[in-house]
Amino acid sequence: MSQDLLPIGRFARLCRLSVKQLRHYDELGLLPPAWVDPDSGYRYYRAAQARDAMSIGLLRSLDVPLAAIGQVLAGGDPAGALGEVRDRMEADLARRRRALATLDRVLAEGLPQVAVTVRREPARRVRIERDAATPPSIPEATSRCVARVLAGGVPTGPLIGLFPLDLAEEFVVGVAAEDPSGPQILPGGTFATATHVGPYDRIDLTGHGLLAWCGERGHTPAGPVREVYLTVPGDTPPEHLVTELMIRLEDQ
Repeated sequence: MSQDLLPIGRFARLCRLSVKQLRHYDELGLLPPAWVDPDSGYRYYRAAQARDAMSIGLLRSLDVPLAAIGQVLAGGDPAGALGEVRDRMEADLARRRRALATLDRVLAEGLPQVAVTVRREPARRVRIERDAATPPSIPEATSRCVARVLAGGVPTGPLIGLFPLDLAEEFVVGVAAEDPSGPQILPGGTFATATHVGPYDRIDLTGHGLLAWCGERGHTPAGPVREVYLTVPGDTPPEHLVTELMIRLEDQ
């Protein structure tokens, strides 16, 4: 055995990592030991491996996934691997800020009470574009649907967002554009409706109030939830955006 090898315990102290972490990184192929005793299975490392070990510790403290760390250690483009992680962190931070703003509103005004009306809606012929989403990625998935549905032609009415009642880990969202020659039918029926005025990231408050209204009266809601966008985001300040929420009532 080479004299410059360090036993795993000493190497762990040198790199400010735990023995358990070093074993885990070895199992993942991120930081294999320089030599393993074939009789005892004991791991040994070289001092030259300390930089990689401490780089892993630093990046993990920044919540960088191990897969991205592996790309960096393998000689991949650090800007590419870490840039994607940074973008995800920035998007998550933006979502948390929106959630904080919503919480501030609840603290200031209490849980939402919305004015609800019930009306009959006819079936409509539409074009629908759909995309896969997770709860955090709803805005991005919806934007992609909007871009594709508008690329298919100018709608004859406001765009309509379509969202499942129950948001699982993964689901499908859609955006419909009314079109007399459209290939799909948006069903009619009896709908409970409420108007949301303000940014799209606060629509959940109005949706909560609308669903609470349905529950209080014993109505059975049927998805998808419709968001009818009555104003154009590019032409309207966020605080003045008007969106009508619609939930079909199965028992009516």
